[in-house]
Amino acid sequence: VHKGDVLAELESPDITDALKREQSSYAELLAELERQKIIARKQKLAARRDADQTEIERVSAQRAYERIEHAGVVGVVAKNEFQKAQDALRSAEIRSKHAAAAALLENDDVDLQLKTRTSQLERQKLALDFARRRVDDLTVRAPMDGFIGSLAVANRSVVPANAPLLTLVDLSRLEIELEIPETYVADLGLGMRVEIAAGDIKAVGELSAISPEVVKNQVLARVRFSGQQPTGLRQSQRVSARLLIDEKPNVLLLPRGPFLDTQGGHHVYVVEDGVAVRRPVKLGATSVAAVEVVSGLKPGDKVVIAGTDTFENAERVTIND
Repeated sequence: VHKGDVLAELESPDITDALKREQSSYAELLAELERQKIIARKQKLAARRDADQTEIERVSAQRAYERIEHAGVVGVVAKNEFQKAQDALRSAEIRSKHAAAAALLENDDVDLQLKTRTSQLERQKLALDFARRRVDDLTVRAPMDGFIGSLAVANRSVVPANAPLLTLVDLSRLEIELEIPETYVADLGLGMRVEIAAGDIKAVGELSAISPEVVKNQVLARVRFSGQQPTGLRQSQRVSARLLIDEKPNVLLLPRGPFLDTQGGHHVYVVEDGVAVRRPVKLGATSVAAVEVVSGLKPGDKVVIAGTDTFENAERVTIND
């Protein structure tokens, strides 16, 4: 399969019904917002109309007052008529001022209502997007190119939440899991070189992860191939690996044997003219098959590596052919 290909399609009436409910709520809020916009325009127009009307009345009262004021100076109109004109002008000015302020407040109130409706619509949009993602998740797509390794469920079966459906294997990005004895944990480090063998396949990798947990005296580690991954490997294939904890060139080595346990790694028996002579030694690093000799031996010495448990720590033991 290729990345994006459909691997499985799930059915969930609850999830699809939830999407329909969110779609209906979103459509309802969208219609309500549009209706609120129309009402807002009407309210703004009405407030503006009232403000304009009171302004016209103020201008009319101003003109009437100016005419009476001129006539009152020359004594043509009575004093009470002049005062009425003053009161009418003052009243018109107050109404005009309040109408203009009310129009501004009405605009702010309408804008706030629209903002509230818009926020409700945006919140519903988030809920709708979440419901759509849940429905989209019912269609399982391949996250990468690979091969279907195994199926965990049968077709048309009921699947609980978070249950595995199938295994998708990317053979171009295989990694190796190693079980390493916990006695070597202190010597392990990320990036350590690993030699890998599987039949005729030989490869080199590096330690990429080490589990912090010890299970049955074993530590799980993960190895990533260095450079090009060799062809021919399969998922869950058993391979052998060797960790190169340390490399020491030109050292004196002894094969590993029971003598390490019986002599505690501090003494060995060296054969000299048919006699096994107990000699103190200092050993260094150990591997699966050999142990380093730091001091006490020289190249060509013949060492008894098995059967020394019967020597009972004697200094000299005669060996019969």
